[in-house]
Amino acid sequence: MILSLGIRRSLYSQVTGEKSTPQYLFADFSMSKVKMKSTVVNTSLMNFNTVTGKMVFLEDDEYYVLLNPLMVDTINLNNHLFIPVGETWYEVLLSGPVSLYVQHTGKLLHRGKAAGYGGTSEVSATETLSSMNLREKKYNLPLLPDYIVENSSVYWIRKESNWFSFASAKQFLKIFPEKSSQLKSFIKEYHLKTDNPEHLKKIMVWLNGPGVK
Repeated sequence: MILSLGIRRSLYSQVTGEKSTPQYLFADFSMSKVKMKSTVVNTSLMNFNTVTGKMVFLEDDEYYVLLNPLMVDTINLNNHLFIPVGETWYEVLLSGPVSLYVQHTGKLLHRGKAAGYGGTSEVSATETLSSMNLREKKYNLPLLPDYIVENSSVYWIRKESNWFSFASAKQFLKIFPEKSSQLKSFIKEYHLKTDNPEHLKKIMVWLNGPGVK
């Protein structure tokens, strides 16, 4: 694997006295399996950084970024399967003729910025971080206490090699115009929501079923 050297987290902890890593998808780094397209399998302590969209692994108390994701077939991280898509990673929720994925994203916000009438506002930290001279690899380190991460998810459908994202039930139904009537009935009958990953899995199993025309 081709790696990018990070910065020692121990040094950063000495400076800040804090350990806050909300930019990561999971609370802890866990032993993960990286299956390369060459069929070689590597293992490492890993986590996913939602702010940078990068896979990060920990070795000898240093953070490293996994580069050239398209050399990787899949990563099994904390019992969740991820595939590379462009320069980022999607989690596989269900694989089949029509597959379901989720793209985990995070936006870094500064919560200590003064607002009117003595309040505070949460604003994008892009300019602030730039002025602090923080490079991308430093996003892998524990954040200063003034920063928070606003997490969101984008769901994706892969259908006949085409990718479709959706953020509402209406957008989801438009992906399947030929099955719209049946799909509406199924969702209504079982009280399913298209913003619930477990509900979406049930819908996808039904869509991939032999009885669906």
